[in-house]
Amino acid sequence: MDIRKVETDKKRYLDLLLLADEQEDMVDRYLERGTMYVLEDNGVKAECVVTDEGGGVLELKNLAVEPAFQGRGYGKAMVDFLVRTYRGQYTVLQAGTGDSPSTIPFYETCGFRRHHLVKNFFTEHYDHPICEGGIQLVDMVYLQRDL
Repeated sequence: MDIRKVETDKKRYLDLLLLADEQEDMVDRYLERGTMYVLEDNGVKAECVVTDEGGGVLELKNLAVEPAFQGRGYGKAMVDFLVRTYRGQYTVLQAGTGDSPSTIPFYETCGFRRHHLVKNFFTEHYDHPICEGGIQLVDMVYLQRDL
């Protein structure tokens, strides 16, 4: 397993990016200013994008694992990599996600705790309903963990 930084042509991973954030113009808001990594293990299995939000906060804007390989530790490996890579440079790793029964527990097992939420984020910023696990997402839940 190898994790490497993607310096150019980040959109070649658009299919993976859209798994975590299904509206391309929303991805465009952070992709170029963010730092992107891909995890390879006999092919690309996962990707993530992080951004500097100021005040010592590094935000995990996008984290996706190929559907056929979910549940095998690739997402956790990406989070662990970010913690090792950015510890000492930032004080907090933050992730924003929908209040979903599949994503919140994942982040909690990675050491994140609920921090705050932004009401109506998904209904106000996306041009169509965003659903996960049969639930329409409304509020953005922000989780944080110390670095």
